[in-house]
Parts: sequence; structure tokens; C-alpha cells
Amino acid sequence: MKNISMKVSLVFLLSILCACTGTDSDLKGFPLSHQQILKHLRTANEVAKEAVKSGYYPFGAVLVAPDGETVLMKQENLGTIEHAETELSRKAFAKYDPDYLWSCTLVTTFEPCCMCAGNIYWANIGNVVYGAAETTLKKMTGDNKMNPTMNLPCRTVFKAGQKPIRVAGPFPELEDELVAPHRAFWKK
Repeated sequence: MKNISMKVSLVFLLSILCACTGTDSDLKGFPLSHQQILKHLRTANEVAKEAVKSGYYPFGAVLVAPDGETVLMKQENLGTIEHAETELSRKAFAKYDPDYLWSCTLVTTFEPCCMCAGNIYWANIGNVVYGAAETTLKKMTGDNKMNPTMNLPCRTVFKAGQKPIRVAGPFPELEDELVAPHRAFWKK
């Protein structure tokens, strides 16, 4: 009886861990395959690297069409409240029909903050992929006034709404790549 109880407890804890960290189980029914996600995360990271060269924060996002291959838009971070995801979702909403956006996927280097998650929600983008967790960013930036990171996961923001936005992330296998542009930037 004790062994059964321990097994049930272990299964329960593992299911909670998977739900909080994001795993391939998040991809069941997701419009992008694991390989497509990795490819688009790398594209978003290239956008982040370009942002740094232009004097902006090292964040990047791309909007992927329902076909899972076509990148419709790219956006770097422009400032403290002009985050890549916010700017991308606003531009996408101005250009595309909301029903079309519901089938698109916003892919971003780091987990969208609560402001960005709200913009994604209101723009009606139905799918979100992020590479590294917001908690990873907070560890790097600390109390840096340029990035007062909040501890509010995007999944929590989306669950507070009335639309079932699907989220996949983080992807630990790319974390070192995605964090690399941030290491020097946040030490300034």
C-alpha cells in the first residue's frame, strides 16, 4: 500500500512539474512540431541579436503562419514598454484578420511578460512558444531598473482570460543559445 501511495504521489508531482515547465506533452495538438519550434526560436534569437546591434534590449519575436513554416513578421525589443511581443502583436492585429491570427503562432526568445501576454490575448493570437522562462531572465537581471521583471507566468495571464491560448515552453535544450545575448547586455 505504501508503494502505491508513493507511486501516485510521484506521478502527481511529475504531472505538476511538466505543466509548470512545459514539455513535449504541451505539443499534443500544437500547430508546430518540435523541430519547427526550435527553428523559429533560433530565428527569433537572430532578431534579438540584431536588436542588440541596434542598441535595443536582446529580445526577439516572430509571427508564424498557420502552415508552421512561413514567418509573417519579425520584431525586436524597442524599449522598456515596447517589448518585441507587444509590438509584434499590435502590428499583426493591424495587418491580419483576428480569425487568421487565432491560427498563427507567436514565437519569442523569452516567456512573455504580463504586459505582452495581455497584448497577445487582445490581438487574438492563438498560440505562443517561448524559449526561456521569465524566471531565468529575472535571475540575470535582478533588480535592474531597465527590466523590473514580474513573477507572473504567461500561462497564468492567459488562464485569466476567456480564450484557450495554447502555450509551449520553455525549451531547455536552447536555453544557453537564447541566454547568450543577455549575459553581456545586463552587466552594463
